[in-house]
Amino acid sequence: MSNRHLARTIALQSLYEWDFYNCIKDAHEIVLRNISENAPDLDEKDFCQNIVKTVIKQQDKIDDILTKFAPDWPVEKITTVDRNVLRIGIYELVFNDDIPSKVAINEAIELAKTFGGESSGKFVNGVLGAVYRDQLSQGRVKEVDKPKETQKTL
Repeated sequence: MSNRHLARTIALQSLYEWDFYNCIKDAHEIVLRNISENAPDLDEKDFCQNIVKTVIKQQDKIDDILTKFAPDWPVEKITTVDRNVLRIGIYELVFNDDIPSKVAINEAIELAKTFGGESSGKFVNGVLGAVYRDQLSQGRVKEVDKPKETQKTL
């Protein structure tokens, strides 16, 4: 398991716990405890903590996007696992320009398949695929998603 995948897994577990307790518990303390107990040697601790911090900070915007692209599923009716996998995926697709879109989608699908229900992978794929296509239709292409020859040189 790659370090970033493990970091996403711990972020998901932390967001799940935070969400399960109605967003009352301190998410920062949860993620620090989960890192300490499950991956004390994790190289991507900052990456993990940033996922949790930014998902919570952007939760209203992320949930609005989720509502738009899963209109038949009110956010509170989506399982806690799927809801938080989608939050991580939407954060990485829309709010993190350093993560390639296809990586964000694939990682979210893997988390959903591992921790969600039988149809979680397909559900996550459908929602995030729609978000990605919407981004493209609006001309929002991340620099990391552009072919190498068209990327800006520093």
